Amino acid sequence: MSVKVWGVIVGGCLVAAVPASAQSSSQPRATSAEGRAEAAARQQRYEISTLERVFEGAVEHAVTVTRDRLQAVAQMPTELVFSDNAHSRGFRLEGYGVFFDVIVPSFETTLWTLRTMDQNDLGLDSAMKELQQIVKGNINAEQALRRVELQVSPVSMARPVSSVAGSRTAAGSTAAATDDPAARPATDPILQDPNEAYRSEVIAALKEAMLNHSSSLGIQANEWLTIAARGNDDRPRLAPADTSARTRLLRLRGSDLLAFLAQNITKDEALERIEVRVY
Repeated sequence: MSVKVWGVIVGGCLVAAVPASAQSSSQPRATSAEGRAEAAARQQRYEISTLERVFEGAVEHAVTVTRDRLQAVAQMPTELVFSDNAHSRGFRLEGYGVFFDVIVPSFETTLWTLRTMDQNDLGLDSAMKELQQIVKGNINAEQALRRVELQVSPVSMARPVSSVAGSRTAAGSTAAATDDPAARPATDPILQDPNEAYRSEVIAALKEAMLNHSSSLGIQANEWLTIAARGNDDRPRLAPADTSARTRLLRLRGSDLLAFLAQNITKDEALERIEVRVY
């Protein structure tokens, strides 16, 4: 097979020219390598952004769990007012791994109010009894309070069936429900330290998300998956200062994450290996 080589005569000598196909062959290789690198970087950014939304959802789940606990112990609807939504930003740090900065919203005012009311024994039932004593003898005030009771009772003052049944006498008549401390359900410790209970729910939710949704990050055995969870700096003006506010740093070794993904260790073991530090 013959190959045609084009040339030009310069100073009486024939100078061969490089075929056009040979000139352009190296350029596509370089372009293809750059394209693959860009595609890989784009995919990695996508995976990190997906985890950002997952961690934000984990914080929102912790909010829901905390709200449900508060509603249960306060025995009334609890609408929590938050300073902001959860926010998460992720970054890959060469030689270290993947780092996420998670902003956790706070609802200090609501928690503080509920805790204060509980310490003063101002649950809804107790508050209504206090008001009944205050308005006793004032017909107009008693009627006004009765109207309030009728508005509130369908939603907030309904007693469990067991407590109503327990208030019946042996003769079958219904007596007024007694405020027997022994009959009360165990008090949820959330009212003793609502801020810490909320933080615990957030940490637990973030730990679960770290294990369940990080396989796509491609974290190597010698790298780390780290989350820095911190509260929103914006605080309502009338809310008490949270002097215990700190950044919770959660991190898991890549080797432990890979062991969990390969089912070499259990989920409980992986959760225990997630380091939690406070700064």
